[in-house]
Parts: sequence; structure tokens; C-alpha cells
Amino acid sequence: MKHPKKIAACLSAALVLFWPALLSAQITDTKSIVAKGAQVELLGDGYSFTEGPAADAEGNVYFTDQPNDKIIRWSAGTGDLSTFAEKTGRSNGLYIDKAGNLIAAADQDNQLWSFDKSGNHTVLIKDYEGKLLNGPNDLWIAPDGGMYITDPLYKRDYWTRNPEMQQDGQHLYYLSPDRQRLTRADEELTQPNGIVGTSDGKKLYVADIGASKTYVYDIRKDGSLANKTLFAPMGSDGMTIDNRGNIYLTGKGVTVFNKKGEQIAHIPIDEGWTANVTFGGKDRKTLFITAMDSVYGLKMNVKGVK
Repeated sequence: MKHPKKIAACLSAALVLFWPALLSAQITDTKSIVAKGAQVELLGDGYSFTEGPAADAEGNVYFTDQPNDKIIRWSAGTGDLSTFAEKTGRSNGLYIDKAGNLIAAADQDNQLWSFDKSGNHTVLIKDYEGKLLNGPNDLWIAPDGGMYITDPLYKRDYWTRNPEMQQDGQHLYYLSPDRQRLTRADEELTQPNGIVGTSDGKKLYVADIGASKTYVYDIRKDGSLANKTLFAPMGSDGMTIDNRGNIYLTGKGVTVFNKKGEQIAHIPIDEGWTANVTFGGKDRKTLFITAMDSVYGLKMNVKGVK
């Protein structure tokens, strides 16, 4: 008969051995979009609140540690994490334009910023028709350079100006490709948040987190939107899309829908709240997830689109 301490040690080793399998069993995936045997991996932790992941042409991922006013860079080559920029206007959602500039929803003063590759910033948007925005949250850039920006109201105790509504509602905005004209793209949303579009520039998905709904629009040639349709009966803090056209929504883990709006997968995350998501890595087959004070990765069969 084995000594009780040895039995306990064996049981402990068995739990360590089988724990990843138990985690994997929690992932539901009806279309095999997750790589076989892949587990959700912790890539970094110790932050205050992570948000806004965006991948550059090499697959490096930038994300924000918003309360600490930093943008962090994850290296696709080494997996190392480093500080890309500080004093970022409390940047939230991020997206990288064709020139390699990092565009940021900088909600400290309700602005949109652009960071060059050295981390220096310029302000792209200061207001709308003479009034501050509520607090740009997330954005997506179309192939022609036009930008769609969500502007919900989240009251912030650090904001020294009037914390109440700046605009007459919480709207979706469009910035023209020449970055000279800001217009409203949809004024009929409760609280828009997550946003992503298709690589051909024909479809736009916008999560109305306040209404617990996600919509899909047709994008016209002039950047205006048409044929708004309910896509999924849930909102989302952040969104991404893969090369099959599947849409990834966040909140309680990551929930994946196909083009028809049918749920095909769910990826649970222990942190409790998943803020945002994108594809990164050299092959763009790593699903990069920001969740509270941590960032995670998951190997996929599908890949992100540029």
C-alpha cells in the first residue's frame, strides 16, 4: 500500500496532467475553428484593465492598460511584452491603419489619436460640431481609410470636465478617408461599443451593448450605411472577424457566430469579463484576448484578416 503522502502527490500530479484537458472541454466549437488540442494560454498579467488589442502587419499585438494610461506591445516573434507608449490619453480601442500608425480611442479628453511607430501622437478628432464627444470607445478602419467610431457614454470619475452626456445621444460616427469630415453614421443606437468590418469593406458589424444586440450594415461607396439588420441577440465590448467571416463577440468569454448569425463556438475565460479580442501572431492564427488584468492567447485553425 502506498504511503498517504505519496498517494496525495500522485493525485496532485494527475490533476496537473488533466487540468488542461478539463479546460479544453469547456470550449464549445461546432466548426473546428480552434486548433486541435489547443488551450487558452496566459500571455501576460498584472495589469489593471486590458483593452483594445490590434495587430500590425508582422502580427505584433498592441493593447491598452487603460487605468495605467499605457499601450503595451506583445512581440509575435518572442512573446515578450514591452511598453510602447505612456500618457496615451487613456486609450481604449485601437486599430492600425495602412501606414502602420496606431489609431486610438483616447477617452481622457474624448478624442481620437494617431500614434506613429515611435509612439508619438497627434490628435485626429477633438470634437463634433463644436462639442466634445462622449468618449470614443472603439473603431474600425475600412480598406479605403474611412473610420467608424463608437461613442458611448461611460461616466469616468477621473474626467475633470462635466461627466454628463456631451452629445445628444450615444452614436456611431464616420471619419472620411481624408480625415477632414466627421459625420454620424447611426443615431439610433442605445450604447454602441464593439465594432468590426469585413476585409472587402462591404459589411460593418456594430455591437449595441446597451440594447444587448449586434447589428450588421451594408457599407455604401461613400461610407454611409444601409440595410441595418439584427445579427445577434447579444451586445459586445469588443469584436473581431476571421477569414471565414465568423464574428467574435466578447463579454462572458468569447462567443463566435457564423455569417448567418448562428452561434458556433464559445470560449470561456476565467477572469469573468472579456473586454476585447483580435487575431495576431506571424500567421495571424492566435486569438488574442484581453480580459480584466490579463491577456490570453488561443491557437486557431482559422486566421484573422488584415
